[in-house]
Amino acid sequence: MKTHKDLDVWRASVDLARDVYIVTKSFPKEEQFGLIAQMRRGAVSITSNIAEGAARQSTKEFVHFLLVAVGSSSELDTQMDIAKVTEMCDPTQLEEVQESLTRVTMMLRGLIRSLKSNQA
Repeated sequence: MKTHKDLDVWRASVDLARDVYIVTKSFPKEEQFGLIAQMRRGAVSITSNIAEGAARQSTKEFVHFLLVAVGSSSELDTQMDIAKVTEMCDPTQLEEVQESLTRVTMMLRGLIRSLKSNQA
């Protein structure tokens, strides 16, 4: 592996972050420092932790940062559920982002499994 930019999961997470920014543009303005900020930080955290982990020297450290990214994906999933039940935006648009998040999470878990099995 050359850099984090070579990882499919990193590229998918950047696309996810872009989509989160797009969908939250339609949220009520009073959520600018609430749910909008939380969701955007969560999406950025996923991709940032993948990048930081890939730059580490050991597989153990890389896995640690990938696990942090999985945690951020769980937070973002919860925030999207809240946005859905409070009807912050078009539910179809939000569902598409949630599907992307599910894909990224599955990719993260697969990469973690692969890295752990190569360690053994």
